Amino acid sequence: MRRIVAQTRKELTQIVRDWRTLALALILPIVLLLLMSTAISLTVNDLPVVVQDFDDSSASHDFIDAMRASITLHVVSWPVNKSAEQALVANAARAVVIIPAHFGRDIARGVNSPVQLLVDASDANTAKLISGYATQITTAYNRQTAGATQAGPVQTAVRLWYNPGLSSKKFYGPGVFVLGISMFPPLLAALAMAKEGEHKTILQVYVSSISAHEFLLGKIIAFMAVALAECFVMCLLLFTYFGLRFAGDPTPFLIATILYAFCVASFGTMVGATIPNQAASMQAVALGGFLLVFLLSGLIFPIENIPAGLRWISNFIWGRYYIEIVRDALLQGGGWPAVWFKVLIVGVIGTTFYGIAWRGMRKMQVKV
Repeated sequence: MRRIVAQTRKELTQIVRDWRTLALALILPIVLLLLMSTAISLTVNDLPVVVQDFDDSSASHDFIDAMRASITLHVVSWPVNKSAEQALVANAARAVVIIPAHFGRDIARGVNSPVQLLVDASDANTAKLISGYATQITTAYNRQTAGATQAGPVQTAVRLWYNPGLSSKKFYGPGVFVLGISMFPPLLAALAMAKEGEHKTILQVYVSSISAHEFLLGKIIAFMAVALAECFVMCLLLFTYFGLRFAGDPTPFLIATILYAFCVASFGTMVGATIPNQAASMQAVALGGFLLVFLLSGLIFPIENIPAGLRWISNFIWGRYYIEIVRDALLQGGGWPAVWFKVLIVGVIGTTFYGIAWRGMRKMQVKV
């Protein structure tokens, strides 16, 4: 145990002495959390929409006013003597609403009057949102025009749980929190481990009396401390700027955080031990700690939306399980019954990384 503590102190001393490494470990995750959580958003506001009114009646003006009342759509004037396609080609609007002639007369007679909606579908997500909002506005206008006082036979009462304000920050904040922990501690661990082999200082360890377990645990505990320090700093940001709080029992989150710190530190140590080259080990950590976690963990979109040919890979992505644990702790509050299996998987994956690293270094001492 004394050797493990000495190895941990040595690694932490090297990190503290290098202020650039310390900044990489503590400041960049905060920058990543602020930038990505704010920049990524699936909600849209003020989408420019052109309305061509060929009727110019009070009914058409009321319909246009209903669209202006929406915070999602921003009505842009467009002359009726220009084609609707020109508005889309000129990027003046994302959609065009065409109100036909005799619109007001048809509404007064109770006759259907189709209104055409042309949507720029180059961005499929935005096109779906515009279509959905335009349909809702049209439905509300029809109800108001019909003067319906009685409710229909079937009504839907919608209640939003966990994130009633539909805040993108509260959804992406926990995911980017996990992404930061998945990137920087394993990167530092891989660089420190690869540096030992690249500079041949590992030979001093080979001739010492320290065992592979003691050497690896000393390094892993040091970078676990870095990961936990990152967690503390970013949690302060989540609880203040993002307005999140623990929705239920916090113990699954706390235990999973310790296990995940062990997992990512073991991953970086394993990479550095397997690839004794700093540039190559950095690329390997970027692939596993950033790209796979970013794309295949459910951070941006649900895992069910990933094509089936790639979806199976997400079962082996450690960040996927920790993201679900963090979102449960900060949004849903399911507690142990909901996440115990995910906490177990995080521990198993971390132990697997440690076992691979130990297997590569178990022959570092030769018994005489």
